[in-house]
Amino acid sequence: MAYDNIQELIDQYIKTSFQVNRMGESLVKDQLSKELTNDQHYTLRFIFQHDRCTSTDLAEAFHVNKSAITAIITRLTDKGLIERTRDENDRRVVYLSLTEKGKELYLETEEKIHQLVKHFITKFDRKEIESFMHTYEKLSHILINMNNKEGEKE
Repeated sequence: MAYDNIQELIDQYIKTSFQVNRMGESLVKDQLSKELTNDQHYTLRFIFQHDRCTSTDLAEAFHVNKSAITAIITRLTDKGLIERTRDENDRRVVYLSLTEKGKELYLETEEKIHQLVKHFITKFDRKEIESFMHTYEKLSHILINMNNKEGEKE
């Protein structure tokens, strides 16, 4: 696809992406408990949605190295928000699940984030939201594929 103004489109994308990501992450952070980072919240969210998972599952879902996940897991475990359980059949496999304290904190912060997103998403009509989500998901798939190809080169 050829564009006469590709540089202008690139500049507009970078500016808008930076603003949305920076402000969005800041607004989400304001809704979180003082003891949670955004990454820690996303980790609690993933574990909550899957009931239990492994650190490998998290690393694959977030497209990061296991070492990055290990640091987050350690902090969440130290705070009493997640617990580790070894697989009875294969002691090398460690499952992660939320503690009661972790579930309570996750649900509390998730409700606040839900209200935040509801506040701005209702400024759009249904067709705009569907179109945006379709485009945003397409961008996500493109970026994931690019990331996977980069990983194959290493």
